[in-house]
Amino acid sequence: MALSLDGNTGEAKLLKVYNTLSKTLDEITPIDPGVVKMYTCGPTVYRDAHIGNLRSYLMADWVRRILEMQGLKVQHIKNITDVGHMRQEVLEQGEDKVIAAAIAEGKTPAQIAQFYTDRFLADETDLNIHRPMELPKATDHIPEMLEITEELVEKGFAYVVDGNVYFSVSDFPEYGKLSGNIHEEELLEAVRVEADPNKRDPRDFTLWKSAEEGRTVKWPSVWGDGFPGWHIECSAMSIKYLGREFDIHTGGVDNIFPHHEGEIGQSEAFTGKPVVNTWLHGQHLLADGVKMSKSSGNSFILSDIQAKGIEPLAFRYLCMTARYRTRLNFTFTSLKAAQRGLHRLKSRVWEWSNLPEGEAVDDEASTEWQGKFLDRLNDNLDIPGALAVTWAMAKSGISGQTKLAIIREFDKALALDLESVNEQFQVPADVLAKVTERATAKSKKDYAESDRIRRQLDEDGYVLQDTASGARVRPKAAWEKVDEARNTVSSAAEVPSLVNQPDTHDVTIGIVANNYKDDVKRVVESALKWTGDRNAETVVVDNGSTDGTSEWLDAMAASEPRVRVIHADHSLGEGAAKNIVLKQSLGRTVVLVDTSVEITGDIYGPIDAYLDRDDVGLVGPFGLRTDDLHHFHDGEGESGNMDAMQAYCFAFRRDSLRDVGLMRESFRFYRNLDIDFSFHFKEQGHGIMADQSIPVVLHEHRVWSELAEGERDELSLKNYRRFLEKWGDRADLLVSGNGANGHSHEHGDDHDHDH
Repeated sequence: MALSLDGNTGEAKLLKVYNTLSKTLDEITPIDPGVVKMYTCGPTVYRDAHIGNLRSYLMADWVRRILEMQGLKVQHIKNITDVGHMRQEVLEQGEDKVIAAAIAEGKTPAQIAQFYTDRFLADETDLNIHRPMELPKATDHIPEMLEITEELVEKGFAYVVDGNVYFSVSDFPEYGKLSGNIHEEELLEAVRVEADPNKRDPRDFTLWKSAEEGRTVKWPSVWGDGFPGWHIECSAMSIKYLGREFDIHTGGVDNIFPHHEGEIGQSEAFTGKPVVNTWLHGQHLLADGVKMSKSSGNSFILSDIQAKGIEPLAFRYLCMTARYRTRLNFTFTSLKAAQRGLHRLKSRVWEWSNLPEGEAVDDEASTEWQGKFLDRLNDNLDIPGALAVTWAMAKSGISGQTKLAIIREFDKALALDLESVNEQFQVPADVLAKVTERATAKSKKDYAESDRIRRQLDEDGYVLQDTASGARVRPKAAWEKVDEARNTVSSAAEVPSLVNQPDTHDVTIGIVANNYKDDVKRVVESALKWTGDRNAETVVVDNGSTDGTSEWLDAMAASEPRVRVIHADHSLGEGAAKNIVLKQSLGRTVVLVDTSVEITGDIYGPIDAYLDRDDVGLVGPFGLRTDDLHHFHDGEGESGNMDAMQAYCFAFRRDSLRDVGLMRESFRFYRNLDIDFSFHFKEQGHGIMADQSIPVVLHEHRVWSELAEGERDELSLKNYRRFLEKWGDRADLLVSGNGANGHSHEHGDDHDHDH
């Protein structure tokens, strides 16, 4: 059924979206009547697409589905970037990520590109994203890229230097019209790249790059062997498949500049006229409140969701809860809520599907609700509004058969696979027989037998529900089984704080575990070994472990009453995980120990002796000193007053948290978090004391040693900047008379013993 009516007025309406180019809401009016031509910037296939990328592809899918619901044909093209170009001008030298990944995995660039292309297409299938009519690969379209590049040189829009071809921004006066960076100084600021001596203007960008010696992914050209720049592939493929004028170009906001800006310059300089009518961009997906990135440990892929038993379509449902032009904060808490919302909707459809046949569909009500639904969709892709209409309809007083007919139409746009609910909820005949047995037992008032059958069904993995029309049974979903197996938390905010409650233990040993089971076992067992007759507890936060650590901790907690484990359903970040420890501790003294530590003697007596002093608030074996907040000196062989304490072994009175506060959760990586937290103590007048004689041994710190050097530097520097932003002008907090003893660590270089 093609729909295009407003439920209130009966007037024909078309989809309107925000056009990044015009900065207005524009109606999608096809250039060729009845056919919408749409191009989507597809994935770069050197790794899995993360869920932020997938949100952008969901946006394009909803556009296509809405247009098709209204009787339009959509010619949709999505490119596959498998070419060895540079993703940023600053990376225009050395191996690119495709080649680097191929070398690391022992594969050729073509093999690894195909591997990740297949995974991407599988992800899209799992999310019910329509397959485009064409999926052109960049490597199959080098001739088209060279054709455009050669013509741009001939027309004077590009120039050649030593086999490199550059687009001349100054010769295309409209450059910047998409992003709004229209002044030269704004463009220079937006580009932010290292100077390329071959460029006439720093704003110019590469159309064709000369292949450096040893490069294997290259093609011949009139300028010598080389490879294409980032922007040129989309111009070549969009024009080839959709022509020199087409209706919609979609992508994420991060594509606006420089990618789409460059694409406009190339395409319009080549054709001599505007090529795209509507530029549509989706906003970022944040994760745990910050931008997703591999280095932050929050760049989730679809398999991360599936590993927790959650349906991929729960992520689709989650993306339906926010407008495409607004940022959406992904958390596993919100994802689980979306999964429950999807399940409730499926349960409604299941109920309607099993109603007795024969009741006629109310066509008038159907038309009214479908009109309301399309009215929301047409209003700048208001998917949240359409979802609200869906739930309002589901809760309305119309008949179940009418609701079923309506929601099947709605699902052509929503794409939540509601048509297959009965198949998903299907159970074997022997299970249905048990439901009949239970009904018989209930009719005989044999409630003990009735309850036994219910318990048996539950143990066998089925959910029995009593309804007004009788009992019904369905299989437990994977996410329900995961929830039953282990309680987990998705953020520190979900964990209640016990900070203001009285002490119930002498000491809390706090540990954050994230894989490396043997290391976790060593620190837990050694910490408990030396507690003596103290009333001790060990609070372990299992921070998203996947290697068997979780199971070992559960077994340990079951056999050792002094061990309490809190499982996180993913890696929360170091600050958040340690805050859970702090919030749940009930010992008079809190001792935080790292999994690289082995305790070899009684550390608790010496720690308590220091903390009984009025001038000491924080104590441990590994202190740091600084003269200027830029150089932290590892106090090897030294004890005494310090400016910070390293978190290998880090102890304080629990009641000090009432004025010091918790850790800053923006520190997702552990580096420099300990220094930052130390300064919270110093600000409140608590002294920091190091005692090298406290009996601990440091082993390999795997969180550090198994990171690539570049990732170490990036993560450390980010955290050091956070530290300086807060404490950079607080030299008054430093211990007086510091000398430059020990090893110097500048600008966030590692301050840890074993590195």
